[in-house]
Amino acid sequence: MKKALSILSIFGAAVFAALVPDAAFAQEATSGELTRLGLALGAGLGIAIAAGVAGLGQGRATAAALSGIARNPGASSKILTPMIIGLALIESLVIYALLIAFLLQGKI
Repeated sequence: MKKALSILSIFGAAVFAALVPDAAFAQEATSGELTRLGLALGAGLGIAIAAGVAGLGQGRATAAALSGIARNPGASSKILTPMIIGLALIESLVIYALLIAFLLQGKI
């Protein structure tokens, strides 16, 4: 977890360093351009983070369900239905993030 957090922070610093000098020190940059830049970054990073975290959550849920089924094959019907419902709810959160990303892209 610490390694992923450090990689994410390095990536964020690199993106910040790449974007800030152009927007902050350019004389033609207006607040409208910075707003559009923020909306574009918010939409792109929002859907990327949502999809990545949902993929991790779905993988952990599926692994736990399959582990439970492997330990007790007779309970597979009782495990499978809640797992499918849980996966659908996780996926619906990603669809909400996609909808928000589309709404943000429409404001650009």
